[in-house]
Amino acid sequence: MKFLKTIRFDTSDENVFDQAAEQDEWAVSGAFAFADVSRDEVKGKTKQAFANGFLSLDSFGRSTFVSVAEFNDEDLAQVEANLAKHFITHYGAPDEESALPAAREEVQFILELCETSLINTIFTVRRHFAEDGQIKEEFRTIKAPDAQPVHSRIWNVVEDNE
Repeated sequence: MKFLKTIRFDTSDENVFDQAAEQDEWAVSGAFAFADVSRDEVKGKTKQAFANGFLSLDSFGRSTFVSVAEFNDEDLAQVEANLAKHFITHYGAPDEESALPAAREEVQFILELCETSLINTIFTVRRHFAEDGQIKEEFRTIKAPDAQPVHSRIWNVVEDNE
């Protein structure tokens, strides 16, 4: 199985989100967090989280970038349980029995999203409100590097003869 893990290229997430995800946390889209948010409420750091933040499943921080990683049955059980607890604590789910189906639905969406992607493929998300008020998501990928060199030399250091 494959699933999304948060990655960081720099510290920018710490500046743009109310709470940035830690490196290497399992993550879901997290669009559900904005289900009851109006367009007028989407501003500042909330706007950044809404527009392009994935939700991590340990710290429940946001991440701009996620990467496809290997995922096993233990990981699956843990992320489902973490997300169900989050639904109870932050969204008013009455108990784990009620929250678990919603958590499983979110997790299943990510499993399907990653199914055909190579390990280390990077994902970004772009969210917006459609004209009918529904939240629309677009996922973009950056393919994992293959055997070709990722970087090329752009200059040489030459000794000064003076």
